[in-house]
Amino acid sequence: MRLSLLITTALLAASPALAQVKPMPHATASADDPYLWLEDKDGARPLAWVEAENKPTLARLQGDPRYRTFYQEALAIAAATDRIPSPDQLYGRVYNFWRDAEHPHGLWRWTSEADYAKAQPNWTVALDLDALGKAEGKQWVWKGVTCLQPEERLCLVALSEGGEDAVTYREFDLQAGQFVPNGFTLPRSKQDATWIDADTLLVSRDWGAGTLTQSGYPFVLKTLKRGAPLSAATELFRGAPSDQVSTGAGVLTDGQGHRAVIITRGVTFFGKETLLLTAKGPVKLDLPARTTPVGLIDGLMIFQTSDPWGQVPAGAIASAPLAEVERGVLKPTVIFAPGPRQSLADVGLTRDKLLLVVSDEVRGRPFIYTHGSGGWTSRPLAMADNASINVVSSDDRGDLAYLAVTGFLQPTTLFALDAGTAALKPVKQLPAKFDATGLVTEQFQATSTDGTKVPYFVVHRRDVPLDGSTPTIMTAYGGFELPITPTYSGSTGKLWLERGGAFVLANIRGGGEFGPAWHDAGRKTKRQVIYDDFASVARDLFGRKLTSPAKLGIYGGSNGGLLMGVEFNQHPDLWRAVTIQVPLLDMIRYEHIAAGASWVDEYGSADIPAERAFLQTISPYQNLKRGVAYPEPYIWTTTKDDRVGPQHARKFAARMKEYGLPYLFYEDTAGGHSGDADIEQGARLQAMQMVYFAQKLIGPAAGGPATGQ
Repeated sequence: MRLSLLITTALLAASPALAQVKPMPHATASADDPYLWLEDKDGARPLAWVEAENKPTLARLQGDPRYRTFYQEALAIAAATDRIPSPDQLYGRVYNFWRDAEHPHGLWRWTSEADYAKAQPNWTVALDLDALGKAEGKQWVWKGVTCLQPEERLCLVALSEGGEDAVTYREFDLQAGQFVPNGFTLPRSKQDATWIDADTLLVSRDWGAGTLTQSGYPFVLKTLKRGAPLSAATELFRGAPSDQVSTGAGVLTDGQGHRAVIITRGVTFFGKETLLLTAKGPVKLDLPARTTPVGLIDGLMIFQTSDPWGQVPAGAIASAPLAEVERGVLKPTVIFAPGPRQSLADVGLTRDKLLLVVSDEVRGRPFIYTHGSGGWTSRPLAMADNASINVVSSDDRGDLAYLAVTGFLQPTTLFALDAGTAALKPVKQLPAKFDATGLVTEQFQATSTDGTKVPYFVVHRRDVPLDGSTPTIMTAYGGFELPITPTYSGSTGKLWLERGGAFVLANIRGGGEFGPAWHDAGRKTKRQVIYDDFASVARDLFGRKLTSPAKLGIYGGSNGGLLMGVEFNQHPDLWRAVTIQVPLLDMIRYEHIAAGASWVDEYGSADIPAERAFLQTISPYQNLKRGVAYPEPYIWTTTKDDRVGPQHARKFAARMKEYGLPYLFYEDTAGGHSGDADIEQGARLQAMQMVYFAQKLIGPAAGGPATGQ
């Protein structure tokens, strides 16, 4: 969890990176909304407005004497070479994408599995993005890779200009270590491509007029042959223009040679149709709308569900024989079913084993599941308690997997797991990035307005005075069934905890900490419980005298930015500082901005009277009022954000200016929705946000100018 960007990708995280977002028309002001013109994302007039707004904010935050120190500390952590290189297993090698001070845009590189376990692996560089960008005059940002399974060497590398979600695909030969001359190249679009064989792709993208949904996602899937132009691609499957999300494809394989091509039609964000590609074409599977095939093992298809499915409860993992699925017969067997305060945190598949991490009261519990003649059996893995555990990488060609263990004060340790024997071996450990001496982590529960118990974590000094005087920053996400768990953050520790501040993570409803029911409790017109939960955690902190309204700052991004905007409006008396990152704020027009229409399944639609009435009550942009004693917020976004879009933040700041309310606004010109085009940008954004919190919750720097209210 990085302080400035905690979960800014998480919505929107959940957003499929497929669609070509339609540009907003040149909007004009109206009596109801005089700032529609700011929705012209790249227009000259809005960008001039942005430049003018940025100047005082940069002067205020970067002019603070603390900024340079915060920036240098954040940059040193981001650029450190003693970080754990995250492993991505592929064809018997370990691949890794790496950034440091010498390679700010990054290197895609590989080593052998045996060499990776060494303290200093010998890396072979496959692709240098800084060199590529210099040669081509582009600011290329890495967006991942998709490779042909099982035993080929061909991959499609996804590259983005400046960090936006729209990507260019280029075919890369792993053995030759270069782009394939005259290979597959898919020009810039929000798109998805899947290998069928060495000469065939399934591609979902903007094929021209009438192939995008209202939210700008492609709903037409075509087959593209090697050497053929895009115009020669043949249609395989078509969704509908009314779909909220996208149509795409993926391939599942297992170590026994079984293979399944899955087509997904995103009718809504959470509800989809799932089809299996057969010799006769795509065949729709009789699955609940929120049930997803996640892999194959031993000839069984593995499913994860957020809906009840016969005898399979919501939030469970189940299996069904692939041979029966191919015949259209689905009789699932339950592998794992969660308890009332449990959820499924992570899934991994090796050649012979299924790896599950169960979240129990927001604490990770890992298990190995084995399929045999008597069905499924489980075996717990003995790993650290009170920590977050996740499956970093697994490979269906062997039983080696990598698991990471981390906590707020526990530097991440990477373990190599032999899933066949359950043997665990630590192979990498992140050195401490801040001094945790005297710091402790506690977990409490707040009681929300309807009596629901809402857990939260607090990290603070052991000897913290219980008088409400501790400067504290608090965050949450609360959406899209995404759980937010304890994570080691060097920048949070170095820039904040070391200086005596406290940190709070609230596990509010809307997320996935306790499975689908925890999420469903706050969807659409039920969202007010999310905001009540967050405020209830703050009040519980005050009741324990860990902090006070004068010393509490809050932050969140994306869907968490909406959370911050609502809390800013509904409870201005509970916080002294509010950072609103890459946010949704105009919930009446969000469906018409960037990819907003794809999230109707989460938020509801302003076109439905009952849902519009509710959105009107929470929408931060519409609920700003003159004369209210709001805290001075720090609102930041990026011009390259083609997911949520900078329009929300711009309009909110403009309305605050109109009402004579104090605020800080900053729009970075690169970085996309995640704000991390390179390590320098991430460090800059972290440092600016930390200066803001220091000004608000600690006070002016010694010898520095007076700031804030």
